[in-house]
Amino acid sequence: MGQLRCDFWASFWMIILAFALMGALDANASGVSSPAATLASPSSASDPGDSIAPGCTAADAGSSFIPVDSWVYPAMLRLYSFGFLDHVFLNMRPWTRASIGHMLQDVNYHLEKESANPSSSDSEEAEKIFDSLVDELHFDRQKDCLIDDGNTRFESAYSSLRAISGTPLRDSYHLGSTIINDYDRPYAHGFNNSTGLSAYASRGRYLFYVRGEFQGAPSATGYSAALAEELSNLDQINFINPATGLPYYQATIPLGPIGSTARMRLMEAYVSASVLNHVVSFGKLDEWLSPAEGGAMAYSNNAENIYAFRINRVEPLRIPGLSTVTGPFRYEFLVGPLQGHTEIAPTVSSWVNPGDPWMHVEKVSFRPTSNFELGFERSVIWGGKGHEPITLHTFLRSFFSTSGTTAAVKNSPEDPGARFGAFDFTYRLPFLRNWLTLYSDSEVHDDISPIDAPRRAAIRPGLYLSHVPGLSKLDVRAEAVSTDPAITNSQLGHFMYYETIQRQGYTNNGSLIGDWIGREDKGGQGWVTYHLSGNEWVQVGVRNQKADKDFIPGGTTINDINFQIVKRVRKDLELNGQFTFEHWKAPIYLDGQQTVTSTTIQLTWFPKRQILF
Repeated sequence: MGQLRCDFWASFWMIILAFALMGALDANASGVSSPAATLASPSSASDPGDSIAPGCTAADAGSSFIPVDSWVYPAMLRLYSFGFLDHVFLNMRPWTRASIGHMLQDVNYHLEKESANPSSSDSEEAEKIFDSLVDELHFDRQKDCLIDDGNTRFESAYSSLRAISGTPLRDSYHLGSTIINDYDRPYAHGFNNSTGLSAYASRGRYLFYVRGEFQGAPSATGYSAALAEELSNLDQINFINPATGLPYYQATIPLGPIGSTARMRLMEAYVSASVLNHVVSFGKLDEWLSPAEGGAMAYSNNAENIYAFRINRVEPLRIPGLSTVTGPFRYEFLVGPLQGHTEIAPTVSSWVNPGDPWMHVEKVSFRPTSNFELGFERSVIWGGKGHEPITLHTFLRSFFSTSGTTAAVKNSPEDPGARFGAFDFTYRLPFLRNWLTLYSDSEVHDDISPIDAPRRAAIRPGLYLSHVPGLSKLDVRAEAVSTDPAITNSQLGHFMYYETIQRQGYTNNGSLIGDWIGREDKGGQGWVTYHLSGNEWVQVGVRNQKADKDFIPGGTTINDINFQIVKRVRKDLELNGQFTFEHWKAPIYLDGQQTVTSTTIQLTWFPKRQILF
């Protein structure tokens, strides 16, 4: 097995480096059209490869990423599932505005083909979505070529008021969370608020983007010292600091009392440069590495974004010969520090826990056919205070680590880190190409890939019905999820998202970076959505989460039903209302069934102005 892993990972990294080199050559050999070249009416292009302004290339133009919680992504998925979009990578988000412009050119091409059948309800619905997306990117098509112009845009301003009754859960590493996939925003019983804005400025290939907000939440009772100590022992982390006689601060355990929150927070803030069809960036930036809608095994927005250096191939790469088999592909790399990990040195306890380790992530995704996409990902958490220094040498050792390690190595400064591998796919099913899409996301710990170790894999499969027969505005989605494979290692929460050295595992500031489902849990989600227009909808959803009793004594169960209405009051003013009714049980925490309701109203303004310079 060790030799097999060595051969696999050595080949993997050689392929990635070769892809990067060929990507650079590809960028010099052929330009990719700018958003101005693609955002046109459905009668302006005859082929998705056409370019209205061939002199404008994505390699030369700075373009901001659209946050992963934007309505743009489910809208693009609908176009894909309707059969009006082929050239898209659903398992690597976010996308740049320029990339979405290129995808819309593909949509434009398909709409032209369908223009001979104007009575088609699918075509009519797709054109409404297309029009909404074109309006979203309208700045990118005001001139034939914007790459030599500087521009500053005030992108959005928003305010969200959330009222919570009952005792909400906020512990994704143990018992679960009432609010998920929300950047780890603070919340508690009572009234909570987040108010923010986003803007960007670009000049040529360079761009600066910022999204910041004020966050406010009431105080909370939190966990008792007895419960916190029990969970700390479960994680094999010392509860009491012998130097102070007080409990260690552990971001993964909400020990009470918890004070009220009133803080400013950068949600995203990065500088980037577009280089040879890649975006090279540094700062806080959204990430979602999964085709699923409800969660992502490798990386999601369930936790606060980390500061990281990234290289992202934002445009599909096609290599003559090779791409006849693999199809076009994309790849991404990021590296940065995790925060909120409690440092416990070996001189204090036999239970070592490095403080604030670092993480690097690599992913490559292929599209062999227009109906099939697959992706491979690797995440490694390494180093940390009191265990192993973060240097170029230790990074390279971790990056190129290829085989299993002994206990002696794991407990030494030679530790390559906690290694995870993920695999995902998306497939538009035969005979139902424009109706039903099957997808799955999966991850393993201490194995090469879920493909070679399916019994040891956490998994999130899903089905998406793009429209109900006779009701093109109604779609249905269902996803199941489990991080509790049927193996002996999966006990006490010490397998998925956990490591014997980095015991606070796959977290940033206390919240899971991966799937909200947790470390040894099973559950699922479902949604029924009626689309009022391309960017307005009414949705009903359900969610279930159940932690195994050998992980959390007595187990935990969360069930909720949620409702959402998104409506444009004006073209530039969005009203988003959500209501969630939840029951949860966690005998280790509170006796009996607990009821929590959450009502959220958010108003977002999308200014229709920009400044060119």
